[in-house]
Amino acid sequence: HVQLVESGGGLVQSGGSLRLSCAASGITDSYNCVGWFRQVPGKEREAVAGLYRGGGGPHYADSVAGRFTISQDSAKNTVYLQMNSLKPDDTAMYYCAAAFLLPNRYRNTWHMQTEYIYWGQGTQVTVS
Repeated sequence: HVQLVESGGGLVQSGGSLRLSCAASGITDSYNCVGWFRQVPGKEREAVAGLYRGGGGPHYADSVAGRFTISQDSAKNTVYLQMNSLKPDDTAMYYCAAAFLLPNRYRNTWHMQTEYIYWGQGTQVTVS
């Protein structure tokens, strides 16, 4: 089993930056990919970025490409989401999630929340 804990959310002005962290504990070999998702009340949860621990390029939603960067510190079992040039539309609860997927499946389904079995509790990001 894996526990995920997000941190780093907060209130920031438009154009500002935040870095979210997702710290994993437990049986950390039981997942090989991590995704960041976000959700606004009344809307579906959407994928923001994904990363495959074994390597390969990260994936981003079109709405954040060029502004957000996902990265990992394997020694700390932590995945980060650096968010720059934030906009009010980025306001949401941000969740990290983890799964164990084969590479080919991951490439096609990284953005699908149904693929992920481990979820954090979320961290709120508000852009004014």
